[in-house]
Amino acid sequence: MKRKFSANGIAVVGVSKDSVAKHDRFAEKYGLRITLASDEDGAICNAYGVWVEKKNYGRAYMGIERSTFLIDVKGKIAKVWRKVKVKGHAEAVLAAAKEI
Repeated sequence: MKRKFSANGIAVVGVSKDSVAKHDRFAEKYGLRITLASDEDGAICNAYGVWVEKKNYGRAYMGIERSTFLIDVKGKIAKVWRKVKVKGHAEAVLAAAKEI
């Protein structure tokens, strides 16, 4: 799928509050070939509104809401997907990117 994005001039960057070392281990474990950016201080996560309160078995905690932001060539957010599920998501993002 990365080749399809690259062939269309689309860069994919994953961002989380994990450290660079943790990102490196994650990418190696799952064979990821996309850029992973570390946001340890949470500035990017807060700016994009993805550091949110979550609940699991009645316990509230702060965590990342898996989201995708499609940013156009002018740097404007063209489309947002919240609470992303993996199945079919990359294809949906690629299709939307081709339309902008």
